[in-house]
Amino acid sequence: MNIVPALEQHYTRILAINESALPHVNSLSVADLTDLAAKSTYFKVVLIDEKVCGFLLVMEQGADYQSLNYQWFSRQYDSFLYIDRIVIAAASVGSGLGTALYKDLIESIGHRAPVLTCEVNLKPPNAPSIEYHRKLGFEQIGTQDTEGGKKTVSLMARQLAGPD
Repeated sequence: MNIVPALEQHYTRILAINESALPHVNSLSVADLTDLAAKSTYFKVVLIDEKVCGFLLVMEQGADYQSLNYQWFSRQYDSFLYIDRIVIAAASVGSGLGTALYKDLIESIGHRAPVLTCEVNLKPPNAPSIEYHRKLGFEQIGTQDTEGGKKTVSLMARQLAGPD
């Protein structure tokens, strides 16, 4: 297993993995992914035998990002890291790849903010992700309806060491 920065050559596989995780993440086009990559602070993939098996995309406070969930965290915290999405290919779920990505994130840039944030669907439910994030120390600090009430998310946060 190798964790490396996401490159354009990985985008086709990243998009396929992302689309396989609907409705737990929003659909992305190549243009959307390119835009998110440009706004991200951390965007890495996990490779097994040179094949992308998962990815993690994170932004810091102050990004020009209009996501309702990102904006909610922006109102709560002066300094934070926001997990826009973490997706692991279905065949690799439960094999520790997500935990490895989170460990790399925290070791790489966890010192840059006091809190790590994310949202997980309550409607439609994504119970495995809620439980996984709780095991990693995330706590629900709010909820929010999105997409005109089609989705409800648990807004979650985990304390980090904080800025140097």
